[in-house]
Amino acid sequence: MHHSPGFLKLVAEAKSHVNEISVAEARAKLAANPQAVLLDVREDHEWHDGHAAEAAHLGKGILERDLEKRYPDADTEIIMYCGGGFRSALTCDAAQKLGYRKVHSLIGGYKGMVAADWPMTK
Repeated sequence: MHHSPGFLKLVAEAKSHVNEISVAEARAKLAANPQAVLLDVREDHEWHDGHAAEAAHLGKGILERDLEKRYPDADTEIIMYCGGGFRSALTCDAAQKLGYRKVHSLIGGYKGMVAADWPMTK
């Protein structure tokens, strides 16, 4: 996918201060912390086309509005993924601005998870 320069600039700025983790690191974090949340931040139609089996869904468009209602504890460990790792960097940035301290952006996003044979469902 070709992204506009302005979008790429926003993503680069967000990535400069969010924690990005690999698929392997995400698996390890989820195994070590049963309370950790795998959060799909893609659009509704992307979610319905397929998502990680254990994921919860909160689209980027409503994340800032609903994150605190869904996960009121700012110490909840949340691993966010999107299609390729760009929007999840933006949502991690937003979550940090809301006071969340343990958020991670999944490098490669959904595409990386599929390539690593992560269990998926519809």
